[in-house]
Amino acid sequence: MLSCQQLERYQAQGYLVLPGFKSAPELAALRARAAQIVEAFDVDAHRSIFSTTDQARRSADAAFLDSAEGIECFFEEEAFDAAGQLRQPKALSINKIGHAMHDLDPVFERFSRHAALAELAADLGLVDPQLWQSMYIFKQPGIGGEVKWHQDASFFDTTPPSVTAFWFALEDATLDNGCLWVQPGGHRGPLRERFVREAGNPGATDTLRMQALDPTPWPARSQAVPVPVAAGTLVCFHGLLPHCSAPNRSATSRHAYTLHATDGRGQYAEHNWLRRSAALPVRGFTARGGHEKL
Repeated sequence: MLSCQQLERYQAQGYLVLPGFKSAPELAALRARAAQIVEAFDVDAHRSIFSTTDQARRSADAAFLDSAEGIECFFEEEAFDAAGQLRQPKALSINKIGHAMHDLDPVFERFSRHAALAELAADLGLVDPQLWQSMYIFKQPGIGGEVKWHQDASFFDTTPPSVTAFWFALEDATLDNGCLWVQPGGHRGPLRERFVREAGNPGATDTLRMQALDPTPWPARSQAVPVPVAAGTLVCFHGLLPHCSAPNRSATSRHAYTLHATDGRGQYAEHNWLRRSAALPVRGFTARGGHEKL
């Protein structure tokens, strides 16, 4: 699928932009299914807030850990007022849905698993791809949260490093609504931190903490480039590539869908937050029964 030039660009820069990877009907189907999931979600069932700036909040949240084998909605940090009421409608308050839609929901599985993605993963070096996580990210208008500089390998630690991200623009991603920013070539740098899951006391929720590994600073603005893309574009990036996105203060949402896969030939660290039981084993880009399409 990828040309020699594209592979060379990916190896040199740590990311690759593939316009028109998904069709308009495919994007519409995923957006519609996400809207149905949010509509069915009970606000009072749990009020989990997804934050990349408050690890303690995430550590104390059992819903976050349970989402490894489920489908959960998480609110934006600014979704609630001081009285605990939503500032705007529920559909405009959700930060993301995660983290096993690709295994549990037929619409998401159709989007996530087919021959084109399997071929692309192989081109990028994933000989035995293991698809661990899916996230539907809303980046809501006005309150879409900032995602600070990070490396995906912090959350999917393998030996050797192998996690690869597949980021699909479901709507146009612009400078105004919080497109991705990356540090070209930054994947050749060290892993700066590791997100570690530790067992709690008997009957208690496991805890999560960010463990510092390397003091290398995050990129300066002069080292970063924005990645504005049109709906339907797929951005692939190396797990060690530093990337971020700004808050969305515009009136336009920036929906995106992300998959994270590792290579099964390596060792998936026991301290990783996302774990699977025998009831929902991790697998690759091939649909159930070995068919390329559902």
